Amino acid sequence: MITKKVEQILSEVAKVIPDDFQNIRQDIEKNLRASLTASLARMDLVTREEFDVQTALLQRTRAQLDQLEEKLAAMEKQQAEEDSR
Repeated sequence: MITKKVEQILSEVAKVIPDDFQNIRQDIEKNLRASLTASLARMDLVTREEFDVQTALLQRTRAQLDQLEEKLAAMEKQQAEEDSR
């Protein structure tokens, strides 16, 4: 994923390099590729798929928590009613 983005950025940069600098284009691309790859790696990014999986997991966990809270509230209400008798 990161490599694909880096290649897309490099492709865009290559398009705007003036013809006069084409002889140093490879050096520019090499240095920019290394720099971008290192920067993106330090950002600790996740793929969209990983994000979607974690979001779905969080939604299921939230639904289970809501159910448990409702169940606990019902049990507490029942206990309070029994204690007041």
